[in-house]
Amino acid sequence: MRSTSIMIVGVGGQGTLLTSRILGTVGISTGTDVKVSEVHGMSQRGGSVVTYVKMGDKVHSPIIEKGEADILLCFEELEALRWIDYAKKDASIIINTQRIDPMPVITGKAKYPENIVEKIKADYPNVVTVPALELAEACGSIKAVNVVMIGVLAKRTDIAEETWLDAIRKTVKPQFVDLNIEAFKKGYSL
Repeated sequence: MRSTSIMIVGVGGQGTLLTSRILGTVGISTGTDVKVSEVHGMSQRGGSVVTYVKMGDKVHSPIIEKGEADILLCFEELEALRWIDYAKKDASIIINTQRIDPMPVITGKAKYPENIVEKIKADYPNVVTVPALELAEACGSIKAVNVVMIGVLAKRTDIAEETWLDAIRKTVKPQFVDLNIEAFKKGYSL
């Protein structure tokens, strides 16, 4: 198995760290070597956050350089644009269509860019957009956006659905397992 490089990008509070833990658990369950980075960026609610996950036969470092990501899992549109240079041209780019205004936009010092997804699609052929916030709300919690996104990612792998579900059961607090399994299945069914 070759190495797979996954970048998880979003905003603090969107669950990027839990996502990386679930991906790491899936990797270990399939017998691959997995390396997961610490969260980089402003991990408090509202700041830009990126997490790296690499899995394969032998992985030496989780760090992903520009042009190396096989998968870019984007929890927010502006974060997709901010980190797009790290994706390979043929990368799978999964973008939550949610918009979270950063502080400069909130204070009026900057404008939120228009047509982000269209700009990305112009240069990258494998872009999937996901209404993850709406799907998470349908499950009962906006905090499940990340697991909806994991479901979308999982469907595009050759890893069995049950392996993903088992990783969620092992990683998520028991009182939130059912909610997160429902969120995963909504993403997986897209």
